[in-house]
Parts: sequence; structure tokens; C-alpha cells
Amino acid sequence: MIIVKKLVIPTTKDLKKLESYCDGFILGITDLCINCSLTFTMDEVKEIIQHYPNKEFFISVNKNMHQQDLPHLKEVLLQAEQLPVKGIFYYDISVVEYKQELSLTKDLVWNQEHLATNYSTCNYWYQFGAKYSCLSSEITLEEIKTIQKHAKGILMVPVFGYIPMFTSKRHVVKNYLKYFNLSSSSPIHYIKKEGFTYPIMDVQDGTTVYSSSILNAIEELDILKQIGIEYVILNAFLIPEDIFVEVLKIYEELTEENKKQLYHRIQQLLPNCDKGFLYKETIYKVK
Repeated sequence: MIIVKKLVIPTTKDLKKLESYCDGFILGITDLCINCSLTFTMDEVKEIIQHYPNKEFFISVNKNMHQQDLPHLKEVLLQAEQLPVKGIFYYDISVVEYKQELSLTKDLVWNQEHLATNYSTCNYWYQFGAKYSCLSSEITLEEIKTIQKHAKGILMVPVFGYIPMFTSKRHVVKNYLKYFNLSSSSPIHYIKKEGFTYPIMDVQDGTTVYSSSILNAIEELDILKQIGIEYVILNAFLIPEDIFVEVLKIYEELTEENKKQLYHRIQQLLPNCDKGFLYKETIYKVK
């Protein structure tokens, strides 16, 4: 069996159906994270950790902080010190500064979305307590290999779920609805372009647009293990719970011999799966 630690970003606070098929969870903290359709208070985090003592837990405070967020952020970080939290996902440098200022012991996870594309920056943040780096979902498999070869810390690689394409502090959807005097209570909206449908979330901290397809890198999991990747991330966002549980079960069945078959099994459950950018090199053209 191929064994890599699987971390899940859940969309339910009842983790019973998920716990048997993953090694841990990433819990977004209310008012301090983005790209999490479900968030948790620190009291809820404490209670959940007590219920699942054999799982690894990471918390996420990965939004770009405002001045008014800092007292709450500081309190969350201090509370995390008292819990068996494995690490803290961060975007804003204020988290790094608080780690130094308050002499915090929890390891950090550098999680600056599309900026996590090279080993030099991984190693830079490693100096400041970022034991882990969560790589961008928009780099190739070959680039992941290069980063793993030279990075000092532990890498995390997204392998399943919708990919966040961009986040804006502007309330794009809400402003549109307001301008045209429209109303909608749904937290999820969609935009169709050139035959593709893109999910959009417009929440308190802004708007995020996601990929039209679902990343499914189950075939590459054995390669990631061979090169030394220790953690992969599966995101349940917008995936029906029963189907997501089935996907986790399929990932548990993975061997070198059956990986192609399992990829197609997931495609039967979710036809809009693909391999994201794993084999699509980004090319910049200067006119």
C-alpha cells in the first residue's frame, strides 16, 4: 500500500464519517481564514480534538489580516499553544511576527496560495518557524519534485478538490446584485464562460473564484511518496458528503497497480475531474 498522510478540509463539523479514511484535518478559524466553506471557533476546535485524539490537527488563519483582526488573531494563537495542534496555516506575516513576539512553539505552515511556487521562499520562511510549506495548486509535478529536492521543511501538496483561482477583497457578487437590485441568499454562485462553469463564493472577507474542474491527483500519489512528500490535502468544498467519503475510501485503496483504475472510478463519481496544472507548464509571454 502507498502511504502518505492525508489531510482533509471538511465541510461538516461531524467528522465521524471521515475519520477512518484520513490522517488529520485542517480547520479554518472563524473570521481569520479564506477558502474554507466551513469555519470553527477555538472552543469547537478544542472539542473536536478531544473527540479524535489519534488524528493530526492543523488550524488555518490564512487570510490577509486587517488591523482590527489582530487582537482576535493573537488570542487564537495563544489558545492554540494550549492544544495539541500540529501546525498553523498562515498567509499574513503578522502570524510570523506574533510567533516571535510571544515565543510561540507551534510550527507554522506557509500558505500563501499562488506564491508557494519555489524552494527559495520555502527555505526563507523556514528560518522563521514555517516547518511546513503548502505548495501552490498551479505548479507542475516536475516543479514539485524540484522544490522537494531543495526545500528544508516539510511540503504539503493539494491532490483533490476545487482549485481557488483568485481571491479579491471586493464583494464582486454582492456589488453586482446590489447594482441591479437583485437578491440571493445562496453563499455559492456560478459564472459560465466558454462552456465552463466556475463556482464563486462571496463572503465577509471578499470573493473567491474556483476552477471549473476538480483536481484529482490520485495517480500521482505514488510519485509524491517516492520523492518524499509527507502530506497531501483533500478539500471537500462543494463535493456531496457521501461522494467525498467514497473518494477518501478510493484513495485508501491505492496501489501502484490499480492507480489508473481508481482515477477512472473517481471520474465516474465526479465527471469534471482532471489533473489541474500537474502537466501544464505556465508560460509567460512578453509582447
